[in-house]
Amino acid sequence: MSAILGRPEYLACLGINTAMRTSCYIPLLLAAIAYFNFHKYDVKDPEGGIPDIEESKLLFEYDFIIVGAGSAGSVVANRLSENRNWKILLLEAGGDETEISDVPLLAGYLQKSELDWQYSTEPNENYCLALEGGRCCWPRGKVLGGSSVLNYMLYLRGNRRDYDTWESLGNKGWGYEDVLYYFKKSEDNQNPSLAETPYHGTGGYLTVSEAPYHSPLVEYFVEAGKELGYENRDINGEKQAGFMIAQGTVRNGSRCSTAKAFLRPVKNRPKLDISLNSFVTKVLIDPKTKTAFGVEFVKNNKTYRVRARKEVILSAGSINSAQLLMLSGIGPTEELTKHRIPVIQDLKVGYNLQDHVAAGGIDFLLQKNAQEAVNIECTSLSTLMNYAVNGTGPLTIVGGVEGLAFVNTKYANASDDFPDIEFHFQTRITGTDRGRMFRSIQGIPEDFFNAVFAPITVPTWSIMPMLLRPYSTGRIRLRSADPYDAPLIYPYYFTDENDMDIKTLVEGVKIVYALSKTKAMQKFESRFNPNIFPACRNVPRFSDAFWECMIRQFTVTVYHPVGTAKMGPYWDPDAVVDDQLRVYGVKGLRVIDGSIMPQIVSGNTNAPIIMIGEKGSDMIKEYWLEEGKYRHYRCLL
Repeated sequence: MSAILGRPEYLACLGINTAMRTSCYIPLLLAAIAYFNFHKYDVKDPEGGIPDIEESKLLFEYDFIIVGAGSAGSVVANRLSENRNWKILLLEAGGDETEISDVPLLAGYLQKSELDWQYSTEPNENYCLALEGGRCCWPRGKVLGGSSVLNYMLYLRGNRRDYDTWESLGNKGWGYEDVLYYFKKSEDNQNPSLAETPYHGTGGYLTVSEAPYHSPLVEYFVEAGKELGYENRDINGEKQAGFMIAQGTVRNGSRCSTAKAFLRPVKNRPKLDISLNSFVTKVLIDPKTKTAFGVEFVKNNKTYRVRARKEVILSAGSINSAQLLMLSGIGPTEELTKHRIPVIQDLKVGYNLQDHVAAGGIDFLLQKNAQEAVNIECTSLSTLMNYAVNGTGPLTIVGGVEGLAFVNTKYANASDDFPDIEFHFQTRITGTDRGRMFRSIQGIPEDFFNAVFAPITVPTWSIMPMLLRPYSTGRIRLRSADPYDAPLIYPYYFTDENDMDIKTLVEGVKIVYALSKTKAMQKFESRFNPNIFPACRNVPRFSDAFWECMIRQFTVTVYHPVGTAKMGPYWDPDAVVDDQLRVYGVKGLRVIDGSIMPQIVSGNTNAPIIMIGEKGSDMIKEYWLEEGKYRHYRCLL
């Protein structure tokens, strides 16, 4: 270890100031993590890495082929491989996780890396106006574990009414009481006070806990919520409205991705083959019988075609699953015809795109007692070593988000416990790395950053108010028939007929401002960032028009695209899959990921997508085991 840390480039990091140190403390941290994982691997990650199957050992045929090893696909691979008679192939376009992806606070550094598909939206006059090219960045995980490796690890399920609404739309078995079973099945909650309630589980594959460290300021955030009339409660429990210190998918101070949770423990199952860096180009479908019989994929510049005896399962996510369906001949006729793709089944693939949109740049300066409030030093050698050795300290904060809240604007009926805004509470010093990470992950131009954020020299806190149930829906379209061309993403934020999305989000920002004026937050003389967005300087400050200007300038996606292969009954003209997640009109093909959501849930989407993976796996098991019993019965006759 001394030899590693003694290298000149690492020693040079130790003598520079805090603003510069961040850019080179990552090599120090990675060296320390690598060293201690090597010597204490059974403690940090007892299951070890996941081997990539040799191409020569790929079988010609499997019972099930799963496309995508992300938040849902990892779960499906685990659960189906419990049946020792089934041969499973799991295909992932990316590689394995890295040391840096394990560090919760560094989640932002993974965006625009090789672990990210690096998508962005098409320009629109309604949103993302101050960002590079007028585009919002839409990171998606291209790695084993998918977006559960890039996300901010927040564990939120949504509101019970979300799922009851799904069922009321004709999706039998998707009500809250049905899905609660699957949330609990996955979960291993480390908080004893929560684990003993009827709403949480223990012993599941997925570790859920608070971060081992939080700044003192998050306690004042919760107190401020009380001043506004909200309780400190488990927002995944009986009621949702309230404030809470964040829980996330973290284990021993490190990220607990679905790959770590669901795949590594079962990587040695004899009939589960996992193929990394395998880019699926299409689902193979017999046009006469409309039966999916396999997939085509590229690995190491070679094209492979592998057959599925029972089913092909798409778990590639709301962008990639929609693209794959269309490339395979399943989608809107006019869209496929435009790209000269033979139409096998005309379905509304790519429609119903929904996402959680938020307001960025709602920052407050701490003008008094700042060190008492924040007290986070992430770039000292002692902090790095404490994390590498013990898995504790500020680096364990989940994506920098320490507090969560669900609040009601004037458009929500508080007695219904169906809040319409979610808060993500963060503490930070924006200039710590001269804004490099912050600018990169949001696509902020240098001149905008220099005008608004660069002048800040004191610690700040920020709340990102997120619109929970947008009326606006977007669409995924093909750029071309080439599977390597990224699809076109049109989120169409703030385009609903009555402008309720922008009006609701403005009210959410106003609640944030009111929270800043509470006694709890004024202990630190919290002050709204005086550096006004350039495009909003002539708008009356703190008016509705002012907040709307800020939202349209610095529009933030919370990376929750869903709905592009909508689940619905046969009479729903927009439905792509039925309530068993089977693609309408095509045999042997299911979609199991966030794209099946008929309506977006009122909360972060990772936990619900894991739930969809659990429930979808049981549906497959029940169908094929019952089918086997039925065939056996017929043979006896």
